[in-house]
Amino acid sequence: MILKEAIFFQKNSITPFPTSIKTYTFVIYKIAMKTNNNNLSDRKLLIMGIFIAVGALYLIRLFSLQVIDKHYKQLADNNALRFVTQYPARGKVFDRNGNLLVFNEAVYDLMVIPKQIIDAVKKDTLNPFDTTTFCRLLEIDKESFIERMNKAKKESYLKPSPFMTQVSKENYAHIAEVLYRFPGFYFQTRTVRHYPNAIAAHTLGDIGEISSKELEKDEENYYRQGDYIGKSGIEKSYEKELRGVKGLKVMMVDVHNREMGSFMEGELDKEPIAGKDIYLGMDAELQAYGEQLMVGKIGSIVAVEPSTGQILAFVTSPTYDPNLLVGRERGKHYKELQDDPMKPLINRAISGTYPPGSTFKTVVGMIAMQSGSITPATCFHCSGTGSLPIKCTHSHGSSPDFANAIMNSCNPYFYESFKATINNSKFGGIKEGYQYWKDMTYKMGLGHKFNTDIPYERPGNIPSREYYDKMYGGQWNSVTIRSLGIGQGEVLVTPLQLCNIAALIANEGYFYPPHLIKCFGDTTAIPEVMTTKVDPGIDPRYVRVMKQGLRTVFSGPAGTARRYEMKDIPQCGKTGTAQNPHGNYHSNFIAFAPADNPKIALAVIIENGGYGATWAAPIASLMIEKYIRGYTTREDLEKRMMEGRISYKNER
Repeated sequence: MILKEAIFFQKNSITPFPTSIKTYTFVIYKIAMKTNNNNLSDRKLLIMGIFIAVGALYLIRLFSLQVIDKHYKQLADNNALRFVTQYPARGKVFDRNGNLLVFNEAVYDLMVIPKQIIDAVKKDTLNPFDTTTFCRLLEIDKESFIERMNKAKKESYLKPSPFMTQVSKENYAHIAEVLYRFPGFYFQTRTVRHYPNAIAAHTLGDIGEISSKELEKDEENYYRQGDYIGKSGIEKSYEKELRGVKGLKVMMVDVHNREMGSFMEGELDKEPIAGKDIYLGMDAELQAYGEQLMVGKIGSIVAVEPSTGQILAFVTSPTYDPNLLVGRERGKHYKELQDDPMKPLINRAISGTYPPGSTFKTVVGMIAMQSGSITPATCFHCSGTGSLPIKCTHSHGSSPDFANAIMNSCNPYFYESFKATINNSKFGGIKEGYQYWKDMTYKMGLGHKFNTDIPYERPGNIPSREYYDKMYGGQWNSVTIRSLGIGQGEVLVTPLQLCNIAALIANEGYFYPPHLIKCFGDTTAIPEVMTTKVDPGIDPRYVRVMKQGLRTVFSGPAGTARRYEMKDIPQCGKTGTAQNPHGNYHSNFIAFAPADNPKIALAVIIENGGYGATWAAPIASLMIEKYIRGYTTREDLEKRMMEGRISYKNER
């Protein structure tokens, strides 16, 4: 005990005496040097006397503190220090208009320090730890108690670790009243997320207890076992900004596990710093409307603001209530969602990869014009369903020009455009021509991730020339890979990538990488990659030709989406009907509006929805109207889309 008290006073500078051995040695040395060098016995006696005097002073001081002054003895015997982490409030999330999407609710984690339980039992053998009463209080069985205790001991014998996480306010109230009877346990306040609108589950993401793998990757050493971390969505992308900075509170606790106040009047305490608030580019009303339209369907809607790349709506269907993945039932609900045959946990907007079908003709056409392989006046012969090597699904003029080919979605025209590009003699050969074509698609945002703030994004697929060399033994030509010209074959895109093509055309030749964030609440600049204009190298005059062609899809006499034209909101779009080896065709559509000053660009994919004009086009048009007007006027169409259901083989 004397040694313990001496260390305590040395650390806290309470003792008035010098505490450094070096200091004592130096003082003794100086005094000894002043003595007669020839009188060694006097010097020896002097040194011994100094040591005895110093020792006596220490003994007197410690005797005074331990025997006469009871204050410090009582502190040492009856109190312990508890270092309580103060978790910061996680940043809130708002939509582009300031509507609250995510906020915090208080919950409580029951913490345990195994050593304190054992020490308390040793001190008071007449009142052992009442495990039965404790288990009844927490509504757990003894097996669960033992399992949790073993986990806590394995984590740390001396330091606190979670025993039960996310206890509700109601349960906390009646447990906290009697917790003093169970030494070694205390509550720590936490916050969990709450979603008032129950929308955009995949985009907002969720938080959960940190895993061992995530702990290993924590180079900052910020997290501890039991901490929460963003698992998906923006919670994962902006974890560092949202989490804030932890604080610390040092409390004195008596033998009855009751807090006696702050240690040293809070001098060692550190206030937590709240996380940053985030404003998304999302429009909450548009997001909710899109989710309503997609009920009973599998697929996705992605909408962006072309002038910024901010995502306005990020709909994936089926979806789920994000509040299900909050609280102590998170694991149970996650397992149920994981086992659901409709796979609601998959974010099809970024993880679903599909043949783009005829929407891809926009890419093929712009590259063909840019390469000089065709002009807007170029005509290719079409024999309708008798065309070879690719049939046409529409009956129209036998030799359409570019604008008519877009309006009628002529398959032979875009196969011939693709063929003309990769066979263009200026490239020196078909493989070199194909490489040019592939490179251009890459620059337009296909075949790779955007790498902005959207986690778990898939790259899609634009096959390489090496892939075809391996598949065909180096012997392939434009006929071999003809399906690429109409968005079939090996080419795969995500709805996000398809939406970006619509934004590129809306902007007449450039795009901003699509991203979720609009700004931080404290005006912190967002990453530069999201505000940097990307120019893929398509001459704006060719993009304008494409834009004019897409306008006729709504306004032309044979336009494939003419039934959904709105007189006061000029729309541009392209239908797509993608072959699907697992069932009916996928219904695809890309669009933007208004035509002259686009405010919204979007892509819609409905799995097994049939023709592009059946489901995807009307849903896209309703989304455009909802965003631009703030309301919709086509009640019959809206009702048909919302009440419509598509049958899927894997439904329950």
